[in-house]
Amino acid sequence: MSDKIPALKPEEIIRVLKKLGFINTRKSKGSHWRFCHPDGRKTTIPVHKGKTIGRGLLSKILRDIEISPEIFKKSL
Repeated sequence: MSDKIPALKPEEIIRVLKKLGFINTRKSKGSHWRFCHPDGRKTTIPVHKGKTIGRGLLSKILRDIEISPEIFKKSL
């Protein structure tokens, strides 16, 4: 298995966030959804139909939620 984080669809990332206890607190007028965890961690996921979230942005999201790529991959 590669150590690189794959590019994923927003729906896949949202599914993992919900598994980890994050709650969708806001859907903006545009296409950015805000997720918060009861312990205070938060992140924003861009939800654009037919688009994937690249490795760079996914790395930023993982830093925001303070989760390692390995734990994230296991939660997929």
